[in-house]
Amino acid sequence: MSDVSSDGLQQPWQARLRERLSDQQVADFARDGAICIKQLLTPQEVALLREGIDANLAAPSPRAKVASRPDDPGRFFEDFCNWQDIPQFGRFVHETPLALAAQRLMQSHTVRLYHDHVLVKEPGTRQKTPWHQDQPYYNIDGKQNVSMWIPVDPVSRAATLEFVAGSHKGPWLMPRTFMDNQAKWFPEGSLQDLPNVEADRAAFPIVGWEIEPGDVVCFHMLTLHAAGGVEGTHRRRVFSVRFLGDDTRHAPRAWKTSPEFPGLADVLPAGAEMDHPLFPLLVPGAAQTTAETPS
Repeated sequence: MSDVSSDGLQQPWQARLRERLSDQQVADFARDGAICIKQLLTPQEVALLREGIDANLAAPSPRAKVASRPDDPGRFFEDFCNWQDIPQFGRFVHETPLALAAQRLMQSHTVRLYHDHVLVKEPGTRQKTPWHQDQPYYNIDGKQNVSMWIPVDPVSRAATLEFVAGSHKGPWLMPRTFMDNQAKWFPEGSLQDLPNVEADRAAFPIVGWEIEPGDVVCFHMLTLHAAGGVEGTHRRRVFSVRFLGDDTRHAPRAWKTSPEFPGLADVLPAGAEMDHPLFPLLVPGAAQTTAETPS
């Protein structure tokens, strides 16, 4: 990871982080499990990401799927794990201050890339993303992690990602399929069921932000979250990138995770560090310069 990209996108990353990511925001992340870093990214970095998302839409991977119903007047497109195949994604991960921001938020010596995830809701998409935690769908254990949700289009408060503040502190909640609400990951009854947040929103500390390109929403993988559909004439193109910290370990599952990592369990045993080319080390463990090194 370098402060200078190959085509001159030079950025004083540490200075930008000091300006955009305050000690109070780091504390808010630890308390709430979700924050928004306003204008962390430059217009050039947003343009690079937008180019990558459009390339992904033009040539989806075999992992791509449509997550909206056939009768939805819009379309909800998702794709995963394309940073090695779409040059703009690889550059965006390596040539922006995201990994250093992740290091500070996680209070971790090291930062690994976990995976990337594209989420595009076309105009008129009714499909909402229901309340859920991400980590139960994954093949990892550990508390030091962060997901970054990065729209390249303006996102209204109604269409944005929302969070139940503090829910990352536990417990793990039953993951279910979004379309038919079936428990296909952990056995039925083995985890506590999700609360019905929509039935009584006032009973929950819900946070969310209207987003402009350049803003980065950061959340813990256990933070309960949801998102609305997209009304009007504007699409919502989002790139989400997930990072892992010091304590993350491989947790192979007996079922299909989202995303899948075929064959990984054959070379990376349960409980092992995520030391594999799929998960490159972006910050190798030198002492942090934007926050105190964790004890």
